[in-house]
Amino acid sequence: MIIDCAVIGGGPAGLNAALVLGRSRRKTILFDDNKPRNAVTSHSHGFITRDGINPQELKRIAQEELRQYPDVRILKQRVELINKDNDLFQVKTEAGEVYHAKKIILATGFKETLPDIAKVKEFYGKSLFSCPFCDGWELRDRPLAVIAEGQKAFHMAKVVSNWTNDLIIFTNGRKGLSADEKELLISKGIGFNDKKITALIGKEGILERIQLEDDSEILRQGGFIAADWKPAASFESSLGYTLNELKGIETDSWNRTSAKGVFACGDTKIAGPSQLIIAAGEGSMAAIAVNAELIEEKFNQEEKTAL
Repeated sequence: MIIDCAVIGGGPAGLNAALVLGRSRRKTILFDDNKPRNAVTSHSHGFITRDGINPQELKRIAQEELRQYPDVRILKQRVELINKDNDLFQVKTEAGEVYHAKKIILATGFKETLPDIAKVKEFYGKSLFSCPFCDGWELRDRPLAVIAEGQKAFHMAKVVSNWTNDLIIFTNGRKGLSADEKELLISKGIGFNDKKITALIGKEGILERIQLEDDSEILRQGGFIAADWKPAASFESSLGYTLNELKGIETDSWNRTSAKGVFACGDTKIAGPSQLIIAAGEGSMAAIAVNAELIEEKFNQEEKTAL
């Protein structure tokens, strides 16, 4: 069977893309290996009517809605390889199954590499986060930390200062802030510390203190980490699309990549704030673009046949 579109990734971008495709009567398979990046957190914010929802509950509701559309199938397998054979894409899963699709939507998101700090994963998603727009409200007016390096530290310091007047930047033993940047931060009441972090101290994931290499401890009640990002899955070599400067997938305003028939949306692009509502909107846009291409191809083929 040849399907209209294979959606790779079952997060909010992929789910919303599948929804729009299903409502457009497009035969669609949503491939989901069920390894979401936001599994570490219990609440997601900034999504109107769903503010504070558990990410897994949001996903459950979305999948339940998709099952109302007979042209959409959810396949809980990881896609390992995508090749193009003439005008069709061959999608091979970890189980060795092969599917053929006219279009591809990549919505696999990205993976985060956290700083090399002992037990950092115990606090990440509970009191240390990556997105101030997602979790800044819950941490408002507390003594906070930003753990970051270089330009990331300076940028995040400015952003996080919107939610608290008690902020310290920790570069974890790495230099990065220039003298001018440090001077500007000090003038705005923002502290900084270049010592290496040896321990994060707290209970049940709630940060209380940050211990430094000189055994000093600084009281903090949460904060943000500037993690390194990379795509959760890469099909660049087989599909030939272009990456942007952040190593995400480059697209046009309709989420079309440089590879014909391949679209990308959500965090896969690593091109802006990582929010559920943005990813879902991009999934919708990608699906509309796929539908538009399929319609144009149909009419062009019919015109050629008539001639």
